[in-house]
Amino acid sequence: MEEKTEKLSYKDLLNDVKKHRKLYYKVLSVTFVISAFLMLSIPNYYKCTVMLAPELSSMGLRSSSTLSSLVSSLGINLGGTGSSADAILPTLYPDLMNSVTFRASLFPVKVQRENEDSVMTYYDYLKDGQRLPWWSQAMRATIGAVFSIFAPDKTQESDKVNTFKLTKEQTAVMKILDKKVSCDVDVRTMVIIINVIDQDPLICATMADSVQSKLQTFITDYRTSKARVDLEYNKKLYAEAKDKYEKARRKYAAFSDANQKVFLERIRSEQTELQTELSIRQSAYTQIANQLQMAEAKVQQETPAFTTLQPATVPVKKAGPRRARTCLFFLFLAFLGTTVYVFRKEGHLAPLFGLSGDEGDKCHIQS
Repeated sequence: MEEKTEKLSYKDLLNDVKKHRKLYYKVLSVTFVISAFLMLSIPNYYKCTVMLAPELSSMGLRSSSTLSSLVSSLGINLGGTGSSADAILPTLYPDLMNSVTFRASLFPVKVQRENEDSVMTYYDYLKDGQRLPWWSQAMRATIGAVFSIFAPDKTQESDKVNTFKLTKEQTAVMKILDKKVSCDVDVRTMVIIINVIDQDPLICATMADSVQSKLQTFITDYRTSKARVDLEYNKKLYAEAKDKYEKARRKYAAFSDANQKVFLERIRSEQTELQTELSIRQSAYTQIANQLQMAEAKVQQETPAFTTLQPATVPVKKAGPRRARTCLFFLFLAFLGTTVYVFRKEGHLAPLFGLSGDEGDKCHIQS
């Protein structure tokens, strides 16, 4: 019994392709038309990137480390004294931007399409101003028609955003917003990278600038919250001390003017008491005024600084979709699938992968 194996060459495979070239023409043509039609149905989108370098709490770290070293020399351990003074580090900014409160704060932002005069809120734009592919529009229309049949008397949802209890519409808009606004932090350099994707280039740049501004405002409010509370308290004390000082001054001046030529001991004693009270009020007023100046300086000291490495600019070129690359990918898949079909039909698929016996579709001849 002698076994002869059918040997394949590149020429045989090329002949298979040439033999079925009409099939390739049909499959590739149909694939190109369908893929081009689908890709042209997807609207263009643009991308705007903003890069920020936040000021780290190096002063707080240095002072905490100095205090820890000083206290340690006395045999006392303060535990976490050397940690950062900030509870929100730059690495947590992406989580902050993903919070419902922060995303809801972007809804009232006024936006305007390029080459249009109409102004709308970002919430209305996400809800009604998005251009969708035809299949998404058909699906939305079908779902809307079904819901209108089963719930014809549905009351209109409130436009007011309650972050504790969002409506279904607001939740859907939140999901759209998640895909459009993102934040990353480079752990080596601590540079904040804000990316905004949108179908309109002007709205894309507007929202990137708004997200940057709101993030800076939130961090500033957090960092200065304690200092601002102390400042307001010192302002209240300053107002009270100033009022008491002015009353004591006016009372002393009036009493002195009315008793200039009186030398009675009782009058002189009362004048001395008023003068002492005036001195006390003046001293308290001066001390609280100094505390107020220190509180104002503390607010300024705690206010973080952000260096804008890359500001928001209106993008000129679209970021996607990459239609040509996608069409080429589908054409490659179609060519590959057609080739597999042709090789299998000609009985050359199994020998190509080194199969034998029944697995080789009887490519081995026994004699």
